[in-house]
Amino acid sequence: MTPEEQAKGLQTQLKLTDDQTSKITAIYQTQAKSMDSLRTASNGDRQAMMSAYRPIMEANNAKVKALLTAEQKEAFDKMQAERMNRMRQGGGGGNPPPSQK
Repeated sequence: MTPEEQAKGLQTQLKLTDDQTSKITAIYQTQAKSMDSLRTASNGDRQAMMSAYRPIMEANNAKVKALLTAEQKEAFDKMQAERMNRMRQGGGGGNPPPSQK
């Protein structure tokens, strides 16, 4: 997903304001650039890339959470935990599609 799609997904799931969405999009754009650099620098070494990616991801999650309300942080943490469970079970780490209401 693009940084814009990631932010839009969070906007839907967490009911973000336009200002929050804009700031989170910028965070995800910076993260995407860092990931591209890591992919290039790792020369196909997936293990090296993943170990370098983890601190970037954690820092970006902290930046995102700093923009959220207490209720949004709780929902974000729950989403992250569910994502990690899916990854551990081999189901991939992508966000689930937004529910249709």
